[in-house]
Amino acid sequence: MGFFKAYDMRGTFGADFDLTTVYKVGKALPNVVKRSSATSPRWLVGRDCRVTSTDVHDALVQGLKEAGAEVTDLGLCTTSMVYFFTAEDDFDGSVMITASHNPPSDNGLKVSMKTALPVGYANGLNEVEKLVASDDSTYTPSPSTTPFAPSAEHLARYRSWQTKQSNLQTNQHLRYAVDCSNGMSSLLAHDLFPGAVFLNDTLDGTFPNHSPNPLTASAREQLAKVVREQHLDCGVIFDGDADRAMFVDEKGDFVQPDYLIPIVARATLVATPPPAGHIPRIIHDVRTSRGAIEAIREMGCEPVMVPVGHAFAKPILREIQAVCGGELAGHYYFSEFFGCDSGILAALRVLNEVAKAKQKGLSFSQMMTPITSRYANSGELNFKVDDKEGAISRVLSVSGEFSQEISRSTMDGIRLEYDEGWINVRKSNTEPYLRLLVECDTAERLADWTDLLTQAIENKIV
Repeated sequence: MGFFKAYDMRGTFGADFDLTTVYKVGKALPNVVKRSSATSPRWLVGRDCRVTSTDVHDALVQGLKEAGAEVTDLGLCTTSMVYFFTAEDDFDGSVMITASHNPPSDNGLKVSMKTALPVGYANGLNEVEKLVASDDSTYTPSPSTTPFAPSAEHLARYRSWQTKQSNLQTNQHLRYAVDCSNGMSSLLAHDLFPGAVFLNDTLDGTFPNHSPNPLTASAREQLAKVVREQHLDCGVIFDGDADRAMFVDEKGDFVQPDYLIPIVARATLVATPPPAGHIPRIIHDVRTSRGAIEAIREMGCEPVMVPVGHAFAKPILREIQAVCGGELAGHYYFSEFFGCDSGILAALRVLNEVAKAKQKGLSFSQMMTPITSRYANSGELNFKVDDKEGAISRVLSVSGEFSQEISRSTMDGIRLEYDEGWINVRKSNTEPYLRLLVECDTAERLADWTDLLTQAIENKIV
């Protein structure tokens, strides 16, 4: 799909991009993301622990400096740390070097502008791509002086801010595991989750124990086993760059992240109460369960649907002054966190709610039942198809067999609503997949609808 994506730049190092590409991106960024004053543009750079991240860092910084930027180095950090300090310290722009949850062979660049607003393909990366394509320069590496260490000052400040958001008194009776996936949450986990059982909490960019993508079932197997064997209340797992958090319950069963949006919202409304008489808004993406949306309304909040991806969610959250929100992929956004996503803050909020439920005699799964039991949900299904538009047309054709369509959203793919359920079909912005999600009032109807739609996508209907 190429290096330049809808939300960021990402791909296989040496195949989709190289150090010269990164160097050219560094040269281009200050010309696209404009500075706020006549002084030299101030840029912040952080990186994950992938084996190529130091070399990528050096090429990027060399390009930024040649373009006249003043660069501050965060060193090893989480993606959310870059967002936080971009806004907190008023940088003109920032780059996090990471491929997030992608395989170890990949790397990439997540770009933000002033106040940590994302720079996606629609508002800047398209221009960067043009400048890179027209730049015939070649990167010549200088001897690296890049320290492979986090910034102690920034790490302390960030830990302090996150600690203030947690309620350790509430959590002290909770028994839980934290899987850092050998990724960047390892920098913070022991300080912020005291008393937890820790898994894979050593930085290792080869991700030797499992994939850094918690949406992959195999990545959660180790955590689920520990939770069951040690009779824990739950487990939390972070992705490679720690901007996402996901959970397994006391049985080791995966808790689909969109079901947790109302839980995160409930905890956030306690931590940051809205003004009297104000109806809080909570954002959710187009794949969110109807059960979660109903639960948000029942809390007295207004659910607002947004397209998938942080490049779309963050500006909308600010524009409508939403309190918080989340996505099926495990991103959770907070107005108090400059409208950005923080896997650690989300985990702290959810753990507080699980702890409160435990004090009432409820397990994690019992706490979730009022949300999860309303509908049967397929989860997101991925299909590799060459003709995505043709597959979508076939989906629309067979969906007319279900029942009377009551509403349709085309903000990101197509979401069709029926009395008995809904479907969403969309092209991935980051991977070569067509994605399908189905939710129905009964498991039997879900199986029927999913089977018919799968046949349509795979062009197997005679």
